[in-house]
Amino acid sequence: MHSFAQTNLQLFNQLRRHNYPSQDLQLIVECYALVTQLFTGAFRPSGKTFIAHLVGTASILTSLQQPITVIAAGLLHAAYEMGEFGDRRHQGISRYRRRLLQQRLGETIENYIARYTALVWNEATLLRVYTHFADLSLIDRDVLLMRLANELEEYLDLGICYCGAAKQERYLQHQDALMLEMARALAGDAFADTLRQALDACELAQPSLRVLTHSASASYRVVPLAYRQKWGLALLRNGTALGDRVRRRIQSLATLRDSGRPDCQISPSSSRSQPGLQRPDSSG
Repeated sequence: MHSFAQTNLQLFNQLRRHNYPSQDLQLIVECYALVTQLFTGAFRPSGKTFIAHLVGTASILTSLQQPITVIAAGLLHAAYEMGEFGDRRHQGISRYRRRLLQQRLGETIENYIARYTALVWNEATLLRVYTHFADLSLIDRDVLLMRLANELEEYLDLGICYCGAAKQERYLQHQDALMLEMARALAGDAFADTLRQALDACELAQPSLRVLTHSASASYRVVPLAYRQKWGLALLRNGTALGDRVRRRIQSLATLRDSGRPDCQISPSSSRSQPGLQRPDSSG
């Protein structure tokens, strides 16, 4: 059983045990507050809360005694990919989002997060990074270590084995030897050995857990049952046919009024309230 944090309190106490100064702990407390805003209701494909995954990634980086800026970036590494900024975007980087994170976190941490987002992780990227490993800058090595910490966190507790089939296949077919070699070069034997053990455990458990897998192969959100989307916001966001009909009706009534003709009466059946709109699926 691993000893990496899965809650904010465990992470805070881990930082204290590793003798990070109080200002570093305060930074992580503030980063966690932002995490709760961006990732409320978000889940990994395994059903694990996204916040627990982020805390786990930051905890792995803490165990490697990385600079606090790297740990903070690890705690928010998926901000651009899955964070809910309230800006009507599903995911991705924008000027608004970068400015917000720069203001809240500082340019150094935001730059790590932006570079992490740009590092699309697949077999081709893995081979390319491995091939040019010696040429990586210091910041790119930090970002790669964040990525490898993320990979380890995905495998902990057999997490990959509880994801949908597509996610399992994608992860269990990674070129493990390349990841392990880079992990060893970046953070030493202990980190590489821990990653190897997690990979082996998932490979052994996967056949027996196949029938128990969660159906999701991508991250997703769950909203409270009491959630209701506001009519005005729904019309503005979706540009629905109903909104178009309402606008045309208002324009028609205005034209009739201006022409001096009697106003048409809206029948009771057309003015009945409609059921609340359902929130669009925002799974990543």
